[in-house]
This record gives sequence, C-alpha cells and structure tokens, in this order.
Amino acid sequence: MTTPAKDSDPVLITGAAPSYEEQLAARKRKYVIMMACRIPCLILAGLTYHTWWLALGFLAISVPLPWIAVLIANDRPPRKSEKVNTYQREATAIESTTHRVIDG
Repeated sequence: MTTPAKDSDPVLITGAAPSYEEQLAARKRKYVIMMACRIPCLILAGLTYHTWWLALGFLAISVPLPWIAVLIANDRPPRKSEKVNTYQREATAIESTTHRVIDG
C-alpha cells in the first residue's frame, strides 16, 4: 500500500493562493496602466516645450516608466510561509532519586 502524498491534502479555499492565470492577469493590468501613463507624459512634454523645465520634468517621469513597469509586471507575489502545527507536550520534571523501598 502506498501512502497519499502531502500535496493531495485539500486546501482551505479562503487560504488558497490566487491561480497563476489570475496573477498573470493582474500583472498585465499593472503593466498596461503604467505604460498608458507614459503616453500622456510624452504628449505633455511635447506641448510644454516652450517651458523647458516643465517639459524636462514630464520627460524625466516618462523615461523610467517602462523599466518600472517591467519590474512590477515580472514580480510575483511572495510565497506564504506555512507554519506547521506540531504537538508540543509539556516538559516533565525528573523525579527525585530517593524513594522509600518496602521489603516484603
């Protein structure tokens, strides 16, 4: 007889991690939102080129956005550390060595 594997134990639904597809969809959404924020920054930099410091500010914001978006999109959520509940019995004191012996 074989014993069942530990991985086949049922997982409590409230404690289950989101599926890989859900994680991937969330990371794609974050990437698209961050890249969509870059487009208005570039447009505003083009529209405010007469005020050089403002245009430079919009460019400074838009340049690192692709790098940040890729880092965030590739980052998976951390794995949960599972604490194993093990039985811990109470420590018992050692009895004294002097006992009364009754000879019969």
